[in-house]
Amino acid sequence: MSTEQVISKYEKYINPAMAKLFRFMGLNSVENRAQGCYVYDEQDKEYIDCLGGYGVFALGHCHPQVVKAVQEQVGRIPLSSKVLFNRQLADLAEKLAEITPGDLQYSFIVNSGTEAVEAMLKVAKLATGKGKFLCMTNSFHGKSLGSLSATGRELFREPFKPLLNGFEHIPFGDIKALEQKLDSSYAGVILEPIQGEGGIILPPAGYLQKIRELCDQHGVLMLVDEVQTGMGRTGKYFAVEHEAVVPDIIALAKALGGGVMPIGAIVAREKVWQGLIESPFLHTTTFGGNQLACTAALATIEVIEKEGLLALARDNGAYFLAGLRAIQDKYPAVITQVRGLGMMLGLELSKEGVGGLLLSLLIDDGILIAYTLNNPKVIRLEPALNMPRELIDIVLAKIACAVATANEAIEDL
Repeated sequence: MSTEQVISKYEKYINPAMAKLFRFMGLNSVENRAQGCYVYDEQDKEYIDCLGGYGVFALGHCHPQVVKAVQEQVGRIPLSSKVLFNRQLADLAEKLAEITPGDLQYSFIVNSGTEAVEAMLKVAKLATGKGKFLCMTNSFHGKSLGSLSATGRELFREPFKPLLNGFEHIPFGDIKALEQKLDSSYAGVILEPIQGEGGIILPPAGYLQKIRELCDQHGVLMLVDEVQTGMGRTGKYFAVEHEAVVPDIIALAKALGGGVMPIGAIVAREKVWQGLIESPFLHTTTFGGNQLACTAALATIEVIEKEGLLALARDNGAYFLAGLRAIQDKYPAVITQVRGLGMMLGLELSKEGVGGLLLSLLIDDGILIAYTLNNPKVIRLEPALNMPRELIDIVLAKIACAVATANEAIEDL
């Protein structure tokens, strides 16, 4: 089957507008295989993956240890009977209690990030008996109705209103706005420690600690969405650890499955879990916690620890950030700011039109990249935590070349 036939099926059976957008961005290739930091299309063109599946491929593609573990498990019991005890689920829950901060203990395993957020919201309502949540503008928590109610981008919310009641939004990073709004009537404050889809937005220093203090002061739960920042992306297992903060519930997904299996989870403190202990079937899932996904997650954690990927993410991220800032210094008319933490990096551009040009140039030059969902002026980089330095240098050189071209065309964009 030719590439054009595949694209034609997208147009006829999936979404013609999506196919048109992919063509416009130069993504008119069909992916065929992937390994490490590389993706290959059906014509065997090589792409360096700097997008990393929006944070999924923290270990790179097809890490052999994760693939081997999943291959061995699939022939034994890939999905749970849901009746007998599940060893892999028990082992993963124990491991999550070990790697998450503080006294987080109980886990509920799901299949995706938006499911994790849904579970987090339900557990918070059950624990507090309250239905109000304080959320952040420019946030992204998913697109199911509950997670969308918490999401702070009207573009995604407006077509589906009315959404759930009780969700209010305040500016991210503005502690005064939180102080003025928060009281004991809320079930929880929900936020990302770094806004990913919002444009790789880091909060001011001490912001997370202050939220923790205010939540404790008012008896409100702190709910942290680490779906994109978790599992080492920022140089620690979880971004809240940079401020030594322990949330009441943490949500994770994306990188948890090692780029091999979809899996999400929430992990919560014991006091928050009492409602589910009293009524354990109030929130359940058919596929969540299956042996195959849990095996992938356990292998992923083992790889992160064995290969020292947290330290690598910190070191590689600092090196990458310095290289990008050197490009910004040379071409300030194109790049207005470079920011990030670990291997979660963003380039803020002077104009939205620059982003389209850069994406097209870089994709044509074999770099997979994209802009953030809430802010088209920000190009994100979320490559594998273990990307070799020599490959980072190649990527920086290609970005510099594309930015130089954009700089020449800036007035016409």
